[in-house]
Amino acid sequence: MIQKRVAIAVASGIALAFAVGVAVGQNAPTENKGVSVSAPTFVDLSNEVDSVAGRQLRMRTVTIEPGGIVAMHSHKGRPAVAIAQGGTLTEHLENGDVHDHPQGEAWTEANGISHWAENKGSAPIKVVACDLFKP
Repeated sequence: MIQKRVAIAVASGIALAFAVGVAVGQNAPTENKGVSVSAPTFVDLSNEVDSVAGRQLRMRTVTIEPGGIVAMHSHKGRPAVAIAQGGTLTEHLENGDVHDHPQGEAWTEANGISHWAENKGSAPIKVVACDLFKP
């Protein structure tokens, strides 16, 4: 009887976690708000590294105004590294996890990551982002 209750509790927990993940994904913003992106500086990697021909190593500065949102997007096939240059960026992962990235913190955005971000602060946040991009 105890094993049956444990099994039901575990199954209920898994179902709740799945539902929360789906709900977070469904409520994720689909459009940017208060975001500007600098013109990229990039290197075409075709003549640099054989295995990444047709891709660019790209660097941009993304400015997120107070209340600004970077809409839900994926990094499938577009790995990136980023660093916050002021304020704290709040990142929402598709699985429901939330991470705050304070000024000076660097992080990665790799294959399989779908996320969105927001500036909950009162000042603009600049994020320097570098990614492997296929134009």
